[in-house]
Amino acid sequence: MSDTGAPEMPAPPWRSRRRPAAPPRQPLSQERIVDVALRLLDAEGLEAVSMRRVAQELGTGPASLYAHVANKDELFELMRERVAGEVRLPEPDPARWSEQIRETAREMHRVLSAHADIARVSMATIPTGPNAMRIGEGLLSIMLAGGVPPQIAAWTIDQISLYVTAHVYEGSLHLARQRASGESVEEYMTGFLGQVRDYFASLPPDRFPSMVRHVGELMNGDGDDRFEFGLDLLIRGLESYVGARPAGAGP
Repeated sequence: MSDTGAPEMPAPPWRSRRRPAAPPRQPLSQERIVDVALRLLDAEGLEAVSMRRVAQELGTGPASLYAHVANKDELFELMRERVAGEVRLPEPDPARWSEQIRETAREMHRVLSAHADIARVSMATIPTGPNAMRIGEGLLSIMLAGGVPPQIAAWTIDQISLYVTAHVYEGSLHLARQRASGESVEEYMTGFLGQVRDYFASLPPDRFPSMVRHVGELMNGDGDDRFEFGLDLLIRGLESYVGARPAGAGP
């Protein structure tokens, strides 16, 4: 009905229809840019993330991104910082300090593994964002609460971060190769590991007697088994410093 109460008149068939109004475009922001960059990372890997591609996904031009992100390096840093915010940290418990370090390393591994090859961004950089610094503070607080000497604790932050990052990054390289092969994860890993096993077994036994004899042990265990073993080596070594006499101390 019209305002006068009369029935609405139909539009003549020769009159072109009005196009529906386009939904209002969300204003561009650093947060939206990082959101899109992380979606690309998770779906296609770090190589797919560029200022041009992110702008394309946002329906704008690359130049508009530079008002919010200085360059691709800063974008990568912002992505890493966002991912670091997903890591959950426990409250330090002196009675469980070594297990808490183990749990935190596993949590770091879980979060990084969930984001393709974001671990690559962490190599050869010093984290300075609040989320990344929060992880360092958490690890340091746990170790100090457990009686680890401050210098040992400080160096251990680096070693745990490096170990977790390198392990995840290696896994991401296999993931990229598996995607390129068109095979399932199981097919790819079975084929790859089978080739490695056959190669080790074919080595000249006079030159590599131990490796040929222990091919089974060399190939035993999956990525999770090996990660846990390496973590155990680190933590056992760390535990040996608690209560140890400082170098140069008297009797």
